[in-house]
Amino acid sequence: MKQKIVIRMSMNHDKCRSKALKIAVGVSGVEYAGLTGDEKNQVEVVGDGIDSVDLTRRLRKKVAYAELVSVGEAKKEESADKTETAAQPPVAGFVAPPCYWYKVRDPYYGYGPSCNILRCG
Repeated sequence: MKQKIVIRMSMNHDKCRSKALKIAVGVSGVEYAGLTGDEKNQVEVVGDGIDSVDLTRRLRKKVAYAELVSVGEAKKEESADKTETAAQPPVAGFVAPPCYWYKVRDPYYGYGPSCNILRCG
């Protein structure tokens, strides 16, 4: 049985968020880990056989204050997604051709920058 665990944390910086996700993914049995909430301050973990108390303890120890919000069964939303994609025709991707620029000598500054990607277009 897959379970969904939501843990609220006090994360103020992107570094804390990425560290929390690394810890959540490192726990055995995790299939999905992501950030939810308005301020991206909740870690949502979906998997099979996850110890929610151990995960919360690890997050408290390594990152910041963590509070276990909910533990429940994960809902299956895959069947609804498959029916929607089957009705829509596939979309072909577009890849732009490479842009070749030559270095132009500027009389005041010498040669231009070595990367001219921003000048394409």
